[in-house]
Amino acid sequence: MRVGRSEAYIRRLRQLRDEVTVYPVSCERLAEGRSDEQWLDDVLRGGARIVQLRDKESTDRQLLRKAKYFREKTREAGALFLVNDRVDIAMLADADGIHLGQKDLPPEEVVKLVPDMLIGISCNSEEQARQLGVMEREGNLPVSYYNIGPIYPTKTKDGLVEFIGPDAIGLFSSYLTIPFTVMGGIKLDHVPELRARGVRRIALVTALTQAPHIAAETERWIQAMNETYKGVE
Repeated sequence: MRVGRSEAYIRRLRQLRDEVTVYPVSCERLAEGRSDEQWLDDVLRGGARIVQLRDKESTDRQLLRKAKYFREKTREAGALFLVNDRVDIAMLADADGIHLGQKDLPPEEVVKLVPDMLIGISCNSEEQARQLGVMEREGNLPVSYYNIGPIYPTKTKDGLVEFIGPDAIGLFSSYLTIPFTVMGGIKLDHVPELRARGVRRIALVTALTQAPHIAAETERWIQAMNETYKGVE
């Protein structure tokens, strides 16, 4: 449970709620030979208001150097910066938050270390959403947002062949009131359908990492999300 939330946490959560529509997630090995640093510069130039550093291949020291670069550039741009999985790197780089998978450290423990950070969690099944909903109703929900996915077939995870489909959006979100993102195989022509289902934030990996012109593609996704906005949380 978060008792006496700090001004920093409230500011970060407000920015997530009010400013974020496109949530770029890095993946250097799927970036057509471009570095995470190049990708970051481009998505920020395209107008991204949040970025997530996802890197499972660098050494710890390489990852920390990269995270500090991400922190410097996102701070200059006024964008939120989250680290995937690595709470230690997020703390050392002064990130705005951490995103956790179902096999990572439990968020109820992580929040004890970083009470002022945003904490996101991947939600891949109805039961996981149901459990989060119980925690929210009991007043001890440790996460700030959750991600629903994979919505469509995706190539970002080796061996992942199952996807939960767009119907999961309404089902999962019926258990919770906090912000959510959706992810997994999403293409630009999916935006109208996802918006109609109440989606306000789309997390993207290959749609941006593999784009010929990352900045322009980021801007195009943000424009598409804004144009189809239905005012539904």
